[in-house]
Amino acid sequence: MGDYSKALEFYEKAHKIKEKALPSNHPDLANSYNNIGQVYHNMGDYSKALEFYEKAHKIKEKALPSNHPDLATSYNNIGLVYNNMGDYSKALEFYEKALKIREKTLPPNHPHLAGSYN
Repeated sequence: MGDYSKALEFYEKAHKIKEKALPSNHPDLANSYNNIGQVYHNMGDYSKALEFYEKAHKIKEKALPSNHPDLATSYNNIGLVYNNMGDYSKALEFYEKALKIREKTLPPNHPHLAGSYN
């Protein structure tokens, strides 16, 4: 609906609850950071988006196997921010990391794989 301040308000409330209830490396915390990052991304605040996407990614790196599809999504999100910021070489670096994981873990007709090729 485009009500970013409302979205942030509720994502931050949810995040605070998760921080109290979960260990600091729990994947649900990463999802929470990712959601907040996505709002900032949609608002065009790319530096804030990157900050939250990177927090999410650090948790995923510790909590998940190195070829987990959620890590690919994380790399892709970071790549999207760099792309929108005009840093195309950095974006490509992250897109390629996402593609590498997706090629190994997803079937050849999976839409996320198609998205990486695109």
